[in-house]
Amino acid sequence: MRTRLAGGLVGVVFGVTLSWTGLSSPEVLREGLLLDNAYLYLFFASALAISTLGLALLRRARVRAVLTGEPVAWTREAPRRPHVVGSLIFGVGWGVADTCPGPIATQVGQGVLWSLFTIAGVMAGIVLAMRVRDSAGEGAGGEHVDALGSGRQGRDAASRAQAA
Repeated sequence: MRTRLAGGLVGVVFGVTLSWTGLSSPEVLREGLLLDNAYLYLFFASALAISTLGLALLRRARVRAVLTGEPVAWTREAPRRPHVVGSLIFGVGWGVADTCPGPIATQVGQGVLWSLFTIAGVMAGIVLAMRVRDSAGEGAGGEHVDALGSGRQGRDAASRAQAA
């Protein structure tokens, strides 16, 4: 319950921020994608710089996450085929729709009716991705990728590797 409440609060703050900064506007996103305006990239760069610095400071201070108690840490991972394919699909979808999932949720919250079609496409993509993953035999020891993109081997594969 506490985790869901925190997630909801972060989602509301994120949505308000997207709306306040204009990043839920298709025009702002289109201008950025067409390289007509640097606002989008400057916003991304500042968010990346602040979060990188903040996480580095938290990691150096050996702080633990408030909700889970786990150490603030991350691992580096070399890009793999699913990362490249996923980013290409994401980029094409972003270019076609002039938006990405965060702004779509903000647009739905703002009552923008045409965003319902976009969110329906996102949901259809999620269902399709889950079906592809399930048909690939994830339960048979394949790799599982969670919502944060963290890959881990299935239980069977991990057990085999440990036994070897």
